[in-house]
Amino acid sequence: MLTRTSTQSLTAQLAGRFAERIRDRLLAPGARLPSVRECARQQGVSPHTVVAAYDQLLAQGLVEARRQRGFYVRDSGAAGAPEPASTRSAPAQPPVQLVAADASTLIRGMFHRPSDKPQPGMGVFPPDWLESTFMPAAVRRVTSTKALQEFSLQYGEPAGDSGLRRSLSTKLASINVPATPDQIVTTIGATHALDIVSRTLLRAGDPVMVEEPGWALEFARLEALGMRILPVPRKADGPDLEVMERYCTAGEGHKPKLFVSVSVLHNPTGYSLTPGSAHRVLQLANRHDFHIVEDDTYSHLAPEHATRLSALDGLQRTIYVSGFAKILAPNWRIGFLAASPALVGRLLETKLLATLTSPALFERALAWCIDQGQLRRHADRVRVRLDGARGRTVKLALAAGCTLASEPAGLFGWVDTGVDTDALTQRMLDEGYLLAPGSLFHARRPPTTLMRINFATAQDATFWKVFARVRDKL
Repeated sequence: MLTRTSTQSLTAQLAGRFAERIRDRLLAPGARLPSVRECARQQGVSPHTVVAAYDQLLAQGLVEARRQRGFYVRDSGAAGAPEPASTRSAPAQPPVQLVAADASTLIRGMFHRPSDKPQPGMGVFPPDWLESTFMPAAVRRVTSTKALQEFSLQYGEPAGDSGLRRSLSTKLASINVPATPDQIVTTIGATHALDIVSRTLLRAGDPVMVEEPGWALEFARLEALGMRILPVPRKADGPDLEVMERYCTAGEGHKPKLFVSVSVLHNPTGYSLTPGSAHRVLQLANRHDFHIVEDDTYSHLAPEHATRLSALDGLQRTIYVSGFAKILAPNWRIGFLAASPALVGRLLETKLLATLTSPALFERALAWCIDQGQLRRHADRVRVRLDGARGRTVKLALAAGCTLASEPAGLFGWVDTGVDTDALTQRMLDEGYLLAPGSLFHARRPPTTLMRINFATAQDATFWKVFARVRDKL
């Protein structure tokens, strides 16, 4: 919020806020700034203050003024390009061309929040949900003078701390995934593990099957590596097997080499794989010779008996990936992968080429948290709290006129708003809320009325009141 007690003027504060959003791409090139009158109303300042702030943004080259149409974020790639005469002289105001948020926008929002309000589009728990007394204790235990020097003054084990890999092996056994410590490689977060798998098994241009809707970062990451994405519709019981079969029989050069799946508490739908669907997916993989990478990022929120491809397959064609950023410590950046003995050596080589090793300090601290039962008890507490938040959020969403596109489960809800959520996202950003529009979760970004909400951060009645007001205007 703007404050009159700040050492900065209201004009400077407002200009700085917009400048930060533009530089962090929370406002994308081509996005329209609120009208002077609307911005003044939102911020509780005079129109003169808004005009002065927009003038500062103009002077910095961050926005451009279009006659009779307002102020727009400038495309830095087109800096200095003159505005077409047809645009300058247009007497009418055509519909505003809204620029959709992309995966980078959502990721940046995790680090540069648009306001201090709860953010329903975020993919993480609020920090206060993750607070604990055992994490500082774990770090203190592994940073005694002797221990700190031991692993700070030399490189760690290439595959990761052996103690943590033993702990992870035991933890995987509890969900029936058979992996010895030698079959496990620690990584710098689960995303790094997914990247290692892609760089090991694929080459630019290779076809990859990815569930759709699916996590926006996975689409963006694979596209950046030059892969050809083959979207597979995700249904309540699992992936659409008929679509997968068509991809697999497309002919030489078009057959997929990898399938990326979130079996349990799928993001964004919350769906979990059924045993029957899992068996058919594995039969398809064996018949058509492709690997499956199973992203079990949300395993800590799921029941142990949930169906996992890696448990049924015994890590023959599957590669299991998970991490601890969601449930414990985002900044510790600890993830891991588990694979067959025949494949794990190749995956380790890819890790070595990129990072050599991973930091042992937090890996040893995490091993202590697992071995002492602290992680399990912490996850139990978070699950109970999440169950309450989910119930409250569902009631608020329904009261606001939304419908649920899938049965609510896990951290995320897949909600139908009734309006184009790309347009809604831009409007809600003006109100200080970052949403996750449904188009983000599709490879080709089609317009949709769906959005993903975080049950932990969307249980705020004020958000839903603002949401309903902005949506009704659309």
